[in-house]
Amino acid sequence: MLTSRTFVKRTRAGAVVKVVREHYLRDDIACGAAACRLCPPAAPAPGTGNGSAPGLEARPSGPASSLCPGPHFLLPDTNLLLHQIDILEDPVIKNVIVLQTVLQEVRHRSAPVYKRIRDVIQNPEKHFYSFTNEHHRETYIEQKRGETSSDRNDRAIRVAVKWYSEHLKKIEDEEKIQVILLTNDRTNKEKALEEGITAYTCEEYIKSLTANPELVDRLACVSDEGKEIEGGKIIFPEHIPLSKLQQGIKSGIYLQGTYRANRENYLEATVWVHGDAEENKEIIVQGLKHLNRAIHEDVVAVELLAKDEWVAPSSVVLQDDGQNEEDIENEEEKENILKTSINKDMLRPTGRVVGIIKRNWRPYCGMLSKSQIKEARRHLFTPADRRIPRIRIETRQADTLEGQRIIVAIDGWPRNSRYPNGHFVKNLGSAGDKETETEVLLLEHDVPHQAFSQAVLSFLPKMPWSITEEDMKHREDLRHLHVCSVDPPGCTDIDDALHCREIGNGNLEVGVHIADVSHFIRPGNALDEESVKRGTTVYLCEKRIDMVPELLSSNLCSLRSNVDRLAFSCIWEMNHKAEILKTRFTKSIINSKASLTYAEAQMRIDSATMNDDITTSLRGLNKLAKILKKKRIDNGALTLASPEVRFHMDSETHDPIDLQTKELKETNSMVEEFMLLANISVAQKIYDEFPEFALLRKHPAPPPSNYDILVKAAKSKNLEIRTDSAKALAESLDKAESPTFPYLNTLLRILTTRCMMQAVYFCSGMDNDFHHYGLASPIYTHFTSPIRRYADIIVHRLLAVAIGADSTYPELTDKHKLAEMCKNLNYRHKMAQYAQRASVAFHTQLFFKTKGVVNEDAYILFVRKNAIVVLIPKYGLEGTVFFEEKDKPTPKLEYNSEVPSLTVEDTTLHVFDKVKVNIMLDDSNIQHQKMRMVLVEPKV
Repeated sequence: MLTSRTFVKRTRAGAVVKVVREHYLRDDIACGAAACRLCPPAAPAPGTGNGSAPGLEARPSGPASSLCPGPHFLLPDTNLLLHQIDILEDPVIKNVIVLQTVLQEVRHRSAPVYKRIRDVIQNPEKHFYSFTNEHHRETYIEQKRGETSSDRNDRAIRVAVKWYSEHLKKIEDEEKIQVILLTNDRTNKEKALEEGITAYTCEEYIKSLTANPELVDRLACVSDEGKEIEGGKIIFPEHIPLSKLQQGIKSGIYLQGTYRANRENYLEATVWVHGDAEENKEIIVQGLKHLNRAIHEDVVAVELLAKDEWVAPSSVVLQDDGQNEEDIENEEEKENILKTSINKDMLRPTGRVVGIIKRNWRPYCGMLSKSQIKEARRHLFTPADRRIPRIRIETRQADTLEGQRIIVAIDGWPRNSRYPNGHFVKNLGSAGDKETETEVLLLEHDVPHQAFSQAVLSFLPKMPWSITEEDMKHREDLRHLHVCSVDPPGCTDIDDALHCREIGNGNLEVGVHIADVSHFIRPGNALDEESVKRGTTVYLCEKRIDMVPELLSSNLCSLRSNVDRLAFSCIWEMNHKAEILKTRFTKSIINSKASLTYAEAQMRIDSATMNDDITTSLRGLNKLAKILKKKRIDNGALTLASPEVRFHMDSETHDPIDLQTKELKETNSMVEEFMLLANISVAQKIYDEFPEFALLRKHPAPPPSNYDILVKAAKSKNLEIRTDSAKALAESLDKAESPTFPYLNTLLRILTTRCMMQAVYFCSGMDNDFHHYGLASPIYTHFTSPIRRYADIIVHRLLAVAIGADSTYPELTDKHKLAEMCKNLNYRHKMAQYAQRASVAFHTQLFFKTKGVVNEDAYILFVRKNAIVVLIPKYGLEGTVFFEEKDKPTPKLEYNSEVPSLTVEDTTLHVFDKVKVNIMLDDSNIQHQKMRMVLVEPKV
């Protein structure tokens, strides 16, 4: 049966066109109940991907409810699904009918919830069934004249519940199955009851599950954003409705931007304004009322204040110390501290949040701050991320949850509540426990780390795997070459291998062979979608979160020695001066003759007795690499330093027993040179072939102001650092030597690293600045690590199309989709970096836990108004020495920003001064343990 809807609309050009929409109705759509013989077998519902889901049980085995003791199916409406997804995901809740009407609305309103409900529908143990009510002849309804689409959808939900109730009565069974509508919408519930439908609010139903009292904690507080909780005076101004905000943004009254809370000061935030306006790009927001219930990463509308109300970024550290919620006077006192002693030159555009355009809440990890009131059910939750406010939750499990790391979700923030309301989601385990802390670290940095699903694993090759005749097409057989790989010890995901040999004409042939991951991961399948979502492999101190399943990362794609492997090769003909005469790219088959560590490769190169083919190849590569490096540096490439550390783990407890800074060998540099060369060669090739949609990587030049701290610090040691170009910077860093202070040059290079911008992926058709500042290269990409970086897989696909080795697909040549993908990859890489740093910090704390107080040499990297930041080379550890401490008299402090120095009483401390510090673990706050440093020499 076909229904059609006709309407007219105006095109962009102004013409009026008539549009006819056809809507097909069917009578063969199954109800999904296993006991039903009236319907055809359940087919997967269009667009839900629930092909493997078995549907509803014949005898619903849900939890025992005091409201409906008999067998029953649940049918939630849209708002309930949006707000109570944590309840619906709980293993206790089974046999739920999800209507197409509800799914479509959820998809439109919240992508994360839509993904979560899709995953639940696909879980066979949950027995959720997606019913296509909008295409069923008896459940489809037309929108009435004057009826809002929201009211029409509520009516469609009620019609579907009634249809199910009638339909299930026809099943010949001694015990009839009831269908219960779950809704928190008062009007919808009243209308349902009038129509004879059994309907409950989520709270009523969950509280009726007497055997599962713990579920009550997971209920979201459903009071609307702006609605007040009982009692309590109004603290915050009202949020302006979205329609008015959008008008205000269009007319320029308000500015739209992303809200970034300040980690050091909970009464201050910055709003990064969207769009191209150079003026007022960053707006400061200060004070509780002006922050107006915005939460880190929300998209907000701000109103600029008059210039005489502008403020300066505060240099005060203010943590929310969890005072009494009603103690707003205390807040106002703190806000006054912010306004003292402001230098007029420091004033910045300042504004106030007037409304929320988009909430970007996520589940937060943290700990319960148990209420002091006996038998209290309301408690405050303190998130691990200091940028997130405390959250008020209700729980009966406070005693059990004390000292545990838990997850909490925010539900809303009423105007008369000092903190947002939320609900308990999950207990992760004891705080301080290594497994728990690793889980927190991954969740807080949004690192996807769940096990690969069956859908993803189904796209892996079947074992035993071998190279077939089909695989040989379009490939060169390079198994005869003396190829080897050089990696850190214990590396199992070997991306790259190299060879070098003399050819007949006296020149050299050099090859970089990269794992052909794109052969195994085909565009658009579940394995590809999971890989792009992960974006990168994340390396923690004793754990690796793979981007692709282990069968590929450590086996079939890993270029291990003495096995045939598929590769993508970049082969150059070079003369002995490392000048490239010819470049070619080919898909290939290789058989690596040796998997070496950097130390083993170095030993072969230095050996007087070894002259086998692999060693000769390595010596040739090393010789060329030195020439390539010199050329790069002459070109203006930067050689920077970072104090990286490596932990030695106890083989049984996996606790760190020793810490050392990483030592770099010549062979590290050798591999790096050829990887850079391959990346540059491939970047040029894909850009020549696809000027509009090459995936490239750029490193923007830092704005001159970034270098102020470096230039001033060098000047204080009578050294000149020039920053007008990368070459000038590189040359002046090379000259900045001090015979009496050899470590000074390393410190300058570490400081230079801090001045740099982040390198990013971008699509060539969406940008015109390609330059890579750090490498002094006009063009660059990532090609050499496809096992651990998704960007390289896209580059492989582009290169394969460019040389005719593979076919293209629509998304590969869509620059807007590529730009979106780059945005996700940049985010994932940044988060992976932060997660790695957090892992090092956690393991450093474990290392010092048993050490007591350790006395070490340190160098001052930065000076602040009330502190110095020091670097301890032995441990690659950075920390802050504070001179203002609670309950201790503050010494006289004098800060000089021109000659970066801080005078404490009569002792002046300069940047780069060598000092002695005591290091110890401060675990007084179990959630925010930190390394505490105290200055020992010079005495102050």
